[in-house]
Amino acid sequence: MNPTIWMALALVLVLEGLGPVLLPRIWRRMILSMAQLPDTLLRRFGGGLVVAGAVIYYMISTHSGG
Repeated sequence: MNPTIWMALALVLVLEGLGPVLLPRIWRRMILSMAQLPDTLLRRFGGGLVVAGAVIYYMISTHSGG
């Protein structure tokens, strides 16, 4: 697997971990409020994130020559 993908995954994990470390109360409230959302809304949100990530990856890979 491409090392760039591993680096991107590591960065995502670092950014995701900052929420509970720096702002645990706000993070907990956000998670609890997300748990109340309907499944269809969560699927659309997740799908949007997947598409955005794929577009960003494509843009970076084509502009960096990789």
